[in-house]
Amino acid sequence: MIDLYNWHTSNGRKLFIMLEELGDDYNTHVINIGKDDQFAPEFTVINPNGKIPAMIDQDGPGGEPFSLFESGAMLMYLADKYGKFLPPVDDVQNRYTTIQWLMFQMGGVGPMFGQAHHFRRAKTQVEYGIGRYTKESRRLWGVLDGHLAGNEYMHVDYSIADMAIYPWTARYEWQGVALEEFPNVKRWFETIGARPAVAKAMGINLSEAV
Repeated sequence: MIDLYNWHTSNGRKLFIMLEELGDDYNTHVINIGKDDQFAPEFTVINPNGKIPAMIDQDGPGGEPFSLFESGAMLMYLADKYGKFLPPVDDVQNRYTTIQWLMFQMGGVGPMFGQAHHFRRAKTQVEYGIGRYTKESRRLWGVLDGHLAGNEYMHVDYSIADMAIYPWTARYEWQGVALEEFPNVKRWFETIGARPAVAKAMGINLSEAV
């Protein structure tokens, strides 16, 4: 059983998507970041960085509980545990190309889209921040659009890279983007969004549980 500590942010939805795709039971522990639950001592024992998501696999290696934070590491762990959504270790080229696009989300899409969300939606408007992060977000959309011109998914088959990127692109309006501007991303976005597990995960609203 997986115990998932989460909130319904773009970053948090990656793990909802993965666990819904795996189809196994999991327990959700609500970490309301609007109330600073992420800084509570009982949570920082699991993630000393005070960020969601985090998880405990009660049936981890050797049958012992195993805790993890950082969404990319969690996705890779679950993919390897269940043997799904990430090429195996002996398929080196495809495995690391998939991980490459996962890292593209972790190092680029997440931080830059997140900054665009912050500055574009802030009560106090800072034009420098809005301009800088809107421009960089649009550049990253262009990278995605160019890549997806020749690929159905981020790499070969549907994978944790797609799961990681999708929730961030779902906030396109917060980034000053129209899907029609990036037709290859739009096609991919609609394909991913049509998956039942993705639709279920994107519909989760934990504020209804508190």
